[in-house]
Amino acid sequence: MKSSWLKEACVIAVAIIVLGIFLKGGIDNFVNKDRIVSVKGLAEVEVPANKVIWPIVFSEMGNDLPALYNRISSTAGKVTDYLKSNGIVELDISAGAPKAVDLQAERYMSQQKPYRYIVTMVITVTSSQVDLVRKLIASQGELLKEGIVLGSSDYNYNDRVTYEYTSFNDLKPKMIQEATKNARMAAQQFAEDSESKLGKIMWASQGQFTITDRDSNTPHIKKIRVVTSVNYSLKN
Repeated sequence: MKSSWLKEACVIAVAIIVLGIFLKGGIDNFVNKDRIVSVKGLAEVEVPANKVIWPIVFSEMGNDLPALYNRISSTAGKVTDYLKSNGIVELDISAGAPKAVDLQAERYMSQQKPYRYIVTMVITVTSSQVDLVRKLIASQGELLKEGIVLGSSDYNYNDRVTYEYTSFNDLKPKMIQEATKNARMAAQQFAEDSESKLGKIMWASQGQFTITDRDSNTPHIKKIRVVTSVNYSLKN
């Protein structure tokens, strides 16, 4: 009888000990479940653009429409020859169809013009030879010597040069790695300052990549930026 009582007492004691361990673990988990630090990591890099789009806009004005088409076709030939003679390959040159505007048919024309028609054409250079195209843009005054005036007063034609960076996917993994590393450094510092230990990642977001001009004066230099958001657990 006494032996049976001792066995029961031992079983109860063990059960109490086990229950205490589980209760302690549950309490610790409850206390620490909200101990999370949220940090952000930044990675930036500047790269030269590897693609340029240069729309070359030019117009002819007059009253004889067939003659204007002949003149603008001649101008287009001179522009194309200028580009090819300076190293732009034919594949990178695209000529749009000439478009004519009859000023007499314009409802909102405020005053009489000395000519009736404006014929406009756009030749677009799309090239990976960014430095070469930039050089030609800077020296396009050479076309003025041949009587070719570039540009148009028509707001429908955009002659703004556009620079792009197309090898973004090559940089993406390394930038994410750097941003995540910077986020962990920030979290580690926070853990040390709070006399805690940094735990595992509870949640992470890659963030959105942005590609912008470095500044308004150097649109051919691109700034690529990514910010990652990471939540780490903290432990005592």
